[in-house]
Amino acid sequence: MLKRKFYDFLLDWKRKPNRKPLLVKGARQVGKTFLVERFGRAEYAGYVYLNFLERPDLVRIFEGSLDADAVYSRLSLTLRDARIVPGNTLLFLDEIQECGEARTALKFLAGDRRCDIVASGSLLGIQYKNVRSVPVGYEEHATMHSLDFEEFLWAKGFSDDQLAPLRESFVKREKVDDFVNSTFLAEIRDYMAVGGMPEVVSAYAERKNYGEVDEIQRRILRDYLDDMMNYAPLTEKPKVKNCFLSIPRQLARETENRKFKFSEVEKGGGGRKFGNSVEWLRDSSMADMAHNVTAPLFPLAAYEDESAFKLYLSDIGLLTALYGFDMKAAVVDGTLKGSVKGGLYENLVASMLVRRGHPLRYLRDAHDPLEVEFLLEKDGAVVPVEVKASNASTASLNRVLGRDDIAMGYKLTSGNVGVVGKKITLPHYMAMFL
Repeated sequence: MLKRKFYDFLLDWKRKPNRKPLLVKGARQVGKTFLVERFGRAEYAGYVYLNFLERPDLVRIFEGSLDADAVYSRLSLTLRDARIVPGNTLLFLDEIQECGEARTALKFLAGDRRCDIVASGSLLGIQYKNVRSVPVGYEEHATMHSLDFEEFLWAKGFSDDQLAPLRESFVKREKVDDFVNSTFLAEIRDYMAVGGMPEVVSAYAERKNYGEVDEIQRRILRDYLDDMMNYAPLTEKPKVKNCFLSIPRQLARETENRKFKFSEVEKGGGGRKFGNSVEWLRDSSMADMAHNVTAPLFPLAAYEDESAFKLYLSDIGLLTALYGFDMKAAVVDGTLKGSVKGGLYENLVASMLVRRGHPLRYLRDAHDPLEVEFLLEKDGAVVPVEVKASNASTASLNRVLGRDDIAMGYKLTSGNVGVVGKKITLPHYMAMFL
């Protein structure tokens, strides 16, 4: 059974004395249903599960009055075996996007202490039109992602004790033993090929079969494309699909500027035609968006250029799969070359930063060739992060570090830990600690 950090998040939520219903967002097949169900059965005396996609008839529980007594009364009539232990029951409303009134009801159920409530579903970020009244202030939000690199290592059998020296080297900025460093550089390449989708990781951990990995990844990608055809607005369906399938090309561009270009989707295409499709991909959690920032100044949000952005696939393994099966061997054995390598490592670090809770921003000014892949904020200061697929020079990072208001910056490479002035060099896998 995969160990997931989100389980600890759920435990912390349960410990809150005035907890509100929790709305769990996230892309399809990242493990939301499995983990919440395991949490409900293990941590509560009572557990009630409603899946509005599997059983559309359950919407009748939320027809009529949404008063807590009325809802629970209809629930008991619909599910005679439902066992509610007052004050110690989890009510899990799965695929809640299929029942807008259930989402509205959270406002009225929030103050009733019979059940703790978790709601979840695929494409929650884009399906809101059927919600009569969004319960603002009466629900908490959380996003669950596919497995991060540390969870991937756990699945492969690495213990916390084995990972602790890596964290210590990161904190102390000390070089990692060469053998250990080579081991984890190989593991991060493995993660790039496999990714973090739970079904994929489980299969790989058990049988180490890359062919099976690729087969599952391609099925997930087909499911994503099906979702686009089923849930995107009628006029957006082909445009969403084309934007999604253009991401590998966008990231493989020869120039280091991997800004998303609508002309890569369709010759002559522009934001007026494809802007809504890009937003759909972001809101569905299938892709992560990095916003352009024109100056490395705090707060970064004040310097965002909304007309320029990058798109990354939310799971690095799915991106590798889109490039084709032969890419896996080149990635795993470290022989991958060309511009696609730089884009792949950039996507890797983007996904690792998202899982650490960082908004994605990159530095580029239209009047200056200067570009740094990511800008983070820490303690009211800006921290630049440059990503190199190998161990190349960092002219842009060096220029930014020359500023008096920038105290430090990171260079992520295939090398080891090192410090030169303000620049801290880290191996790629240490992005999990940023």
